[in-house]
Amino acid sequence: MSRTQHRTSGIGVPAAIALGVGAMMGSGIFTLLGLAGRTSGPLIPVAFVVAAFAASFSVYSYARLGGAFPSRGGAAGFLRAGLGSGILSGGFNVFQFLGYLFATALYAAGFAEYAQVMVGRDFPDWARPTTAVMVVVVFGLVNLFGTRFTVRAELITVAVTVVILVLLAVIGAVKADPAVLAEDALPALTGVLTAAGLLYVNYQGFGVVTNAADQMSNPRRQLPRAMFTALAVVALLYLALSTVTVLVLPVSAIEADSTHVLASVATAVAGPTGFTIIVLAAILASAAAVNATIFAAANIAADVAQHGQLPQRLARSWGPMPVALLFSMALVILLVMLFPLAAIGQMTSLAFLLVYAAVSAAHLRLRDVTGSAAWPLVVAIVLNAILFVTLIGDAIATGPATTWLALVLLLASSFGFAWLYHRQAQHRT
Repeated sequence: MSRTQHRTSGIGVPAAIALGVGAMMGSGIFTLLGLAGRTSGPLIPVAFVVAAFAASFSVYSYARLGGAFPSRGGAAGFLRAGLGSGILSGGFNVFQFLGYLFATALYAAGFAEYAQVMVGRDFPDWARPTTAVMVVVVFGLVNLFGTRFTVRAELITVAVTVVILVLLAVIGAVKADPAVLAEDALPALTGVLTAAGLLYVNYQGFGVVTNAADQMSNPRRQLPRAMFTALAVVALLYLALSTVTVLVLPVSAIEADSTHVLASVATAVAGPTGFTIIVLAAILASAAAVNATIFAAANIAADVAQHGQLPQRLARSWGPMPVALLFSMALVILLVMLFPLAAIGQMTSLAFLLVYAAVSAAHLRLRDVTGSAAWPLVVAIVLNAILFVTLIGDAIATGPATTWLALVLLLASSFGFAWLYHRQAQHRT
């Protein structure tokens, strides 16, 4: 099939919005909301706004680049276009692929977390990682049916999840009590920035939309509309939910139930029925995010391999199974078995803060092609850098060393692999 034919039969703006919302509306809002309260206290809504503000500049960069360079590789192609096909873009592309794997692992772990919350004490220890593995396998197989089927699955799960969360926000607003805020002291600015860095992962899914840009009939026009609309929908909903949370529960309760705080909010405002409904929403949202993010990871791996920055076999298939998809599924399964949910969340946010800053830096060299202004790209780089520094500083000061050391090791390994693979490619030629 020719590229023209392929794009004519591709996806439109509503489907692209669903893909973006599905990737962003994952388990992050369900599992990281409470963890953000550790540093931001009752200012969790402010942290969400700061994270959305920072993400909006990266959305501008990605939307312009996706319109000018539509491909299934998304940001992998942007980095090659701006930085060349050498070690620098190769290292960032390998690291970016790993970042999407961490994001998928985060959403799979979130799915298992809420499955455990629903079942209760009867949920055995071995069932948690098994459940996470199961959802990765199931939605990896869903991706075999192609982009259009993947997007249709997103439309259904996203629609149901958004309706449930809007209802929770409305019911919670009715029962909210501003007096709850008086129980908690305001945090320092660095605490809000640290929380914003952690919550950034809740918005990173906008990049997934660019992986479907080559299947849009007019990506220059459709992609910005889809990406900014998806960001706006998610940001407003996150703001409403986080505001209701701090007006219903004191920070001590938010921290105590940190990995499933929205279930506690739903119980407080709607009883056992609210609890059951929000847990189902969390499971649906996590499944949708696994579906969308593993789609992006596999496409990036195949694209990077096709352009000689990863082994060529990743661009091939074993029967109906793309090798890149199978490889991505295997690595995600390994991650959910090795790392706890909180550590995965931190590493995912840190990874994407670096990648998005790198993409905006590469974009500065492509402005003649994209027609972009320079100042939003510079702002994107600065804001991503600030959030990265505050988040990794907190990880070093308060978390286990394995979290930030693993990130440093993965970054170094990505560039080390890119250097070795580039040298081997030069010898082969």
